[in-house]
Amino acid sequence: MAEVLVYVDHVDGAVRKPTLELLTLARRVGEPVAVALGAGAAETASVLAEHGAVKVLTADAPEFADYLVVPKVDALQAAVEAVSPVAVLVPSSAEGKEIAARLAVRIGSGIITDAVDLEAGEQGPVATQSAFAASFTTKSRVSRGVPVITVKPNSAPVEAAPAAGAVETLTVGFSAQATGTKVLSRTPRESTGRPELTEAAIVVSGGRGVNGAENFAIIEALADSLGAAVGASRAAVDAGWYPHSNQVGQTGKSVSPQLYIASGISGAIQHRAGMQTSKTIVAINKDSEAPIFDLVDYGVVGDLFQVVPQLTDEVNTRKG
Repeated sequence: MAEVLVYVDHVDGAVRKPTLELLTLARRVGEPVAVALGAGAAETASVLAEHGAVKVLTADAPEFADYLVVPKVDALQAAVEAVSPVAVLVPSSAEGKEIAARLAVRIGSGIITDAVDLEAGEQGPVATQSAFAASFTTKSRVSRGVPVITVKPNSAPVEAAPAAGAVETLTVGFSAQATGTKVLSRTPRESTGRPELTEAAIVVSGGRGVNGAENFAIIEALADSLGAAVGASRAAVDAGWYPHSNQVGQTGKSVSPQLYIASGISGAIQHRAGMQTSKTIVAINKDSEAPIFDLVDYGVVGDLFQVVPQLTDEVNTRKG
C-alpha cells in the first residue's frame, strides 16, 4: 500500500491533537509514515503508533530549534526522497502552511491549503475545502508531483488504530538557507488554562456587541463552563478589548470547532472567513437582521448581557 507522510507537530515529545487527526485522514489514502523532528522526536513514537503510524522517521539536530522553518523543510524533503509518498500532510497552522509551501516549491509539486476533508481518488488524494464564507465547497487534487496538503484542526476525529510504529532515523542534510534566520530568544505564552483556540472543540467568541474589555468576563465565564476557548472579532480586538492572539477571522486565526458560539458579532465576511467551517454555529445578537444569522444553525435574537449569563447558569446547573 502507498505511504503518506504526516508532519508531526509536537512539543518536546508531546504530540498535538491536529497531528493525530492527520493520521486518521492519512489512513484513508495510504499507510501513514510520521516525520517527527527536534527534541523529543523519538518519544512521539508510541502515541503515533497507537493512532496508525506504520513507521516514524525521527531526526534531532540543533538547527530545528535554533533556526526558523527551513531546517524542517530540509528534513521533509529528505523524507519525501526516502519514502516516495503519495501525499504529504501538514497541520494547517501558520508555521505548517509556510513549511508546506516551501516544500511544494522544493519538490516541484502542487499544494492545497486549509483542507477540511480528504479522500482517496483514482488519480490521487482529493481534498475538500470550504470557500467564500462557506458559500461553496470545492474538491481539488494536485495534478503535478507529490500533493502537499495542509489540513485545518478539527477536520477529522482522532481514532485509535494500532500499527507497528517502527522508529527509523532520518538522515538530513541541511541547505545553505537553513541557518539564514536564527531564533534569538523565546518567551513562553502565559497559560489561561483554556484550550488552544485553533484546536478547541468549542469556541465562544465576543464582538463589538460586548461593548468593552470588562464585559468579556461574561464571555469567559460561558467558555469556562463549557471547557471552551475564547475568541474575539476584529472589531473587539481593534478596540483593545481582547488580545490579537484570540482574534478569529481572515486576519486572525481560522477555527473549525464542533461548536462555535458568536456573541455580539454581526457576521461580516472578515469574521466568517475564520469560522465558517465550524460544525455547529450558534449566534446571539439583538439585531435580527445581522448577517451572522444567514450562516448559523441556531440563532438567538436577544441581549447578550441577558442571554449569555443565563446560558452559563444553565450549563453549570446541568454539570452540577
